[in-house]
Amino acid sequence: MIDLLALEKSLISPHVKEGGTAVDFTMGNGHDTLWLSRAVGQGGHVYAFDIQEQALESTASLLEAENVSNCSLILDSHSNVKKHVAGPICAGLFNLGFLPGGDKSITTLADTSLKAIHDGIDLLDKDGGLLVAVYPGHAEGAREGELIEQMLSEYDRRQICCSKFKIINSPSSPFFFLIERK
Repeated sequence: MIDLLALEKSLISPHVKEGGTAVDFTMGNGHDTLWLSRAVGQGGHVYAFDIQEQALESTASLLEAENVSNCSLILDSHSNVKKHVAGPICAGLFNLGFLPGGDKSITTLADTSLKAIHDGIDLLDKDGGLLVAVYPGHAEGAREGELIEQMLSEYDRRQICCSKFKIINSPSSPFFFLIERK
């Protein structure tokens, strides 16, 4: 059986560069922020976004416990990434949906996610990549997935390659988009 978290890391790993700048567009509890921080190393930097104070506090605690200092935690929507990150970025991660262990009525929204993905693509360095995890088990997640796929299908594949990874016999399982700049 496929391990979705392992798949996620294997897809984005080739794009994360030592000394690079990366973005965790949905910091959640900070596990992707920590992983990106280690991957870019002390010479790199990670920007992490979330709209919930609980996410920022939990991520800050995790990073402090791990003695990590190359991250900026930003209490703002991922749709405002360009207000905080000038680019270029080597990699970015999105885990759409809700904060694990948090209020499930607070989810990412298609409109802000689409803008954040579009802006993330604009910020991508040559050979950079974005990994977008979609959770279609709730109405907004299903909507996000459909709209993201529609948006990504419009990019010129000679410049931006967009792939989708999905377990086809489990319709409510998370799936991924990998977006790569050539």
